[in-house]
Amino acid sequence: MVGENIIFLRKRNGMTQEALSERINVSRQTVAKWERGESEPDCSSLVRLSTLFDVTIDALVGNVEEDQKIIGVAPKGKYFFGMAKINDDYTVKLPQKALDVFSLSVGSELAILCDEDRGFALIPKKQITDMFSLVENDK
Repeated sequence: MVGENIIFLRKRNGMTQEALSERINVSRQTVAKWERGESEPDCSSLVRLSTLFDVTIDALVGNVEEDQKIIGVAPKGKYFFGMAKINDDYTVKLPQKALDVFSLSVGSELAILCDEDRGFALIPKKQITDMFSLVENDK
């Protein structure tokens, strides 16, 4: 899994094994061994890789939910929480991980934004309020 993620991130960033090895101060052969699964990065290399690619170490080593794997390794602060279904009463249950990350609980208010081409977005009230405050202060 780590090797596959390194390949994915290296290619997503348009890097060769040589370029990656230079950026994180290891040999190209070391990168090749990681990618083939013959060895795994040590802790300091994981830190350098996660910093370079702007991903969490958990995501880099593959400690992600099964349905997150369909989108590859997400940058830090970006999440794919899985799929939700509209119930018979038109309610939607948000995944627990999403509630935890955004500190949401029963009674939390969410703004619902929509773009006909891109879909829906749910944004916690505090973040929307903060955004509008910034816009108001810029005037």
